[in-house]
Amino acid sequence: MSKISKLFTRAGVVGISWSLALAVSVMLLAGGYPGSGVASTLQAAAAPGLGAAQSFAVLAAAGVTNTGPTKVTGDLGTHPTAAVTGFFGTTANEGPGTVTGQIHQADATALSARNALTAAYNNAAGQPTDFAVGTELGGKTLAPGVYASGTFGITAGAGPLTLNGNANDIWVFKAGSTLITSASSSVVLAGGAQACNVFWQIGSSATLGASSTLQGTVMAHTTITVGNSATVVGRLLAGAVADSGAVTLDNDTIAVSACALPPAATPTPTAVPATPTPTAIPATPTATAIPATPTATAIPATPTATAIPATPTATAIPATPTATPPPGATPTATAIPATPTATPPPGATPTATPPVETPIAVLPTIAAPVDTPTATPTPTPVGDSSTQTVIDTPTATSVATPVGDTSTQTVTVTPGLPRTGGFPLPMEIIALSGLALIGLGWLFRRLRQQRHI
Repeated sequence: MSKISKLFTRAGVVGISWSLALAVSVMLLAGGYPGSGVASTLQAAAAPGLGAAQSFAVLAAAGVTNTGPTKVTGDLGTHPTAAVTGFFGTTANEGPGTVTGQIHQADATALSARNALTAAYNNAAGQPTDFAVGTELGGKTLAPGVYASGTFGITAGAGPLTLNGNANDIWVFKAGSTLITSASSSVVLAGGAQACNVFWQIGSSATLGASSTLQGTVMAHTTITVGNSATVVGRLLAGAVADSGAVTLDNDTIAVSACALPPAATPTPTAVPATPTPTAIPATPTATAIPATPTATAIPATPTATAIPATPTATAIPATPTATPPPGATPTATAIPATPTATPPPGATPTATPPVETPIAVLPTIAAPVDTPTATPTPTPVGDSSTQTVIDTPTATSVATPVGDTSTQTVTVTPGLPRTGGFPLPMEIIALSGLALIGLGWLFRRLRQQRHI
């Protein structure tokens, strides 16, 4: 064989060895090793439902016999045999044993419990096995799971059987034949394990030694016998299958194990915004701008102009008299605006009536009034008959319309004497003559320009 072949051969042997070691390690870690305390990941155990048998601490098919002051915490029953001896509260009522619960002797309740026991027994027997172990369980620490053996024994000299798990873990022990515990042997729980989750399915009969302690529910095919001063935290249910199954007690303590509920988790309070209770608060009205309807208060207007006897400085608009002249007067002239330089005749006193104001809330800006005389002019001859002087003493009502305002002011004008004649004033004639001269000059200039052309 060449060196290369030898190297490959050695490498292959080493590889196979390491592979086998790794596989064994994985199997041990995955499946656990009975008695090693390593928990199994193949836990297939499930609690068999006890149904109507749940409340019974002692149940048999062929009767219950007791010696000594046995204490049973829970119900006690038998069916189809009604015989119960050694307990107070039975038909014989001879004592000295006591039952804290109901005693059912061949009644319907006992029958229902017996049927439930048979169903639970079959359920446990049918569960798949996680670990196949030897007879001796003493001195071992077992994880939750289903354990099977031909017979089970717990010897005090080997040490206690420790079941290590939490409050929800389940142990099912399946014995093809018997369960025998020695005197003073014990089963202890660790890690929060509970006796209500431990089940012993025994193929024939179970025998518990004196002063021994057992945890869990024993479901025996036939009979259960308990030595003096033994303690069972669980149940003793005999005759799961055979009607010959009986229970024998001797100054023992049997108490139903009720599973303690795990403490409810205390929720961490979450800050939730409080929902405020609405409080009736008077609504604060929102002011809406509404145009005020002013109440007109009579406030004397403060005119900016001083009432002056009718001597207007502005050119008056020609008035259209509507009054009828008195008899004898034949006015032919058109009413011409008052001339500011008119002189009143001797004895005539002009009467000026101050304006009558209509009060408003806003001070008006007064524009120049427009006089609409309504008085009747009376011509008074002064001098010769060819010249007449018209003097206006305003008493007529004029309407003054101020700029930017809708208020109305009333001015009273007392009409005076009519104007003289009916002919235009000299100033107007001069103005017309000037315009005529300007026109002639322009025409003369145009004629000269055409001649030069």
